[in-house]
Amino acid sequence: MRDSGSPIEVGFLLIPGFALMSYASAIEPLRAANHIAGKELYRLRIISVRGDGAICSAGHEVSCSSSIENNHSLDFMFVCAGGNPFAFRNRKVFIWLRSLAADAVTLGGISGGPVILAKANVIAGRRVTVHWEHGEAMREAFPNQMIERSLYVIDRDRITCAGGVAPMDMMHAIIAEHHGAPFAKKISDWFLHTAIRPPGAAQRMGIAESHRVSNPAILHAIEFMQNQMGSPPKLREIAHYSGVSERQLGRLFKQEVGEGAAHFFRKLRLNYASRLLHQSTMSITEIGYAAGFSSGSHFSKRFTEEFGETPISFRKKRL
Repeated sequence: MRDSGSPIEVGFLLIPGFALMSYASAIEPLRAANHIAGKELYRLRIISVRGDGAICSAGHEVSCSSSIENNHSLDFMFVCAGGNPFAFRNRKVFIWLRSLAADAVTLGGISGGPVILAKANVIAGRRVTVHWEHGEAMREAFPNQMIERSLYVIDRDRITCAGGVAPMDMMHAIIAEHHGAPFAKKISDWFLHTAIRPPGAAQRMGIAESHRVSNPAILHAIEFMQNQMGSPPKLREIAHYSGVSERQLGRLFKQEVGEGAAHFFRKLRLNYASRLLHQSTMSITEIGYAAGFSSGSHFSKRFTEEFGETPISFRKKRL
């Protein structure tokens, strides 16, 4: 537990397009900690690249107190990002984050923030997490990065969080470490946050809930498909993994999912490709290969059949 002397200095760097929900879920528990304690436990610094207001994903502007050019004496710095963090290329920010790392500041990333940290090369060799929307593209862009599907990950002086309401769970853990579990519980009760989730809890609904299926063979088949996007196995291999015959697997998919297993798997891979088109800077051909298609032309043809527009058109509309 931390000594209750000087306030803990916490900065939030707001990248344009940051998710307001994620930011609020992170900063509000710290504000409430100050209020409930009746003193400044956490001194909060809201920072933008130039020091002006930052526009969130909902279009609202959040006032910022300083820029990355100002001198900061920080204990923690959280990067809040959303939208397409892979498109962020501000070299000054990357240099600034590396300087903070050199000064032993604990660095954190929220929602798409871990992508910014990876681009700044300050989380190499650390376990991290990121919002599931960015997970696939981040694995493709940083194949050596240890990425988990957790709500949040605290690995020494690096803290990453998937965003949404998960920062409330993360801040509960941080406040508990600084000021004890009973005090952290008061903060969570203040926000009616009575079900504190562990860091390794799932970010998304399970396969059964998201696809509305319950048959064990189908669940095993979908799990196998999700883990083999880049090298699609044959249907007989999927059936073998699921413990049924190829014919039985096809019949089960049509009964419970409403389409054949092969068609379902192709849609799964195309949806995966659509997320890469939106989130990554990979070429069309590279994305096609990553989604298990034999060539760029084959991928483009299947994608156009599924979505009614070419991969190039799809990407341009989402830039």
